[in-house]
Amino acid sequence: MSIVKRFISEAIKNAEIDEFLQKKLERAGYGGVNISKTPLGTHVVVYAMRPGLVIGRGGETIRELAAVLEQNFKVANPQISVSEIEVPELNAYVVASRVTSALQKGIHFRRAGFWALNQVMEAGALGCEIVISGKLRTERARFEKFRAGYFPRCGEPATKWTRKTEAHVQLKAGMFGVRVKIMPPDAQFPDKIKVVSQLPPSLAEKKPEVAPAAAVVEEKEAAPEKIIVVEQEKKPEPVAQTEAPPAPAEAPKAEEAQKPAEEEKQ
Repeated sequence: MSIVKRFISEAIKNAEIDEFLQKKLERAGYGGVNISKTPLGTHVVVYAMRPGLVIGRGGETIRELAAVLEQNFKVANPQISVSEIEVPELNAYVVASRVTSALQKGIHFRRAGFWALNQVMEAGALGCEIVISGKLRTERARFEKFRAGYFPRCGEPATKWTRKTEAHVQLKAGMFGVRVKIMPPDAQFPDKIKVVSQLPPSLAEKKPEVAPAAAVVEEKEAAPEKIIVVEQEKKPEPVAQTEAPPAPAEAPKAEEAQKPAEEEKQ
């Protein structure tokens, strides 16, 4: 058997087990099953509103379930444990069963849908969607959606956190289907940013380590600072000036030369 066929066959078997337990434990408020393989066998965790009805008197019911799972569904060494549902309004199986039981009692589908939607949102869910399909008012089948809150359609949050299930109920008008999707309050979204005003106590206690003064001095001594010397350009020295030659004697003025000539004439 190839790997793909193996995974498909296991998924089909898990879906059959889920459908069987949903019918068998309807009175106990069945809320889903988690099947995981262990070295000792197969661990089956059943979620229910009333675990006492699942266990039975002296564990009789739970032993019957283990025998049926081993014989009919070929589950190797099933080890069944029961877990109580803390908040039933946040469980898709419980909400779907409540809507189907309300439809069986003759309650109008809109009243049943809005009633279940309000219960889920009051329990603290981030978002919820309930779809009721069938011959609601006429001979032609249709569906109606009841939605509230924040409910992403695609991406990792939609595939990882969404709790969904389907339930069917037979009425006089025909088969009715109920599909429930719930976004729990602990879902995390990558686009939702939370601004914190204070550091959490775990981080606030961790103070940055300050090195002692002696260590700082040693580091400075170990790595002395580099001194960079910048040589300035040398200015040319002034050239020594030689003594200028003596200026030639000035010739006597013409007036002084004319005076002796006039005295001789007299």
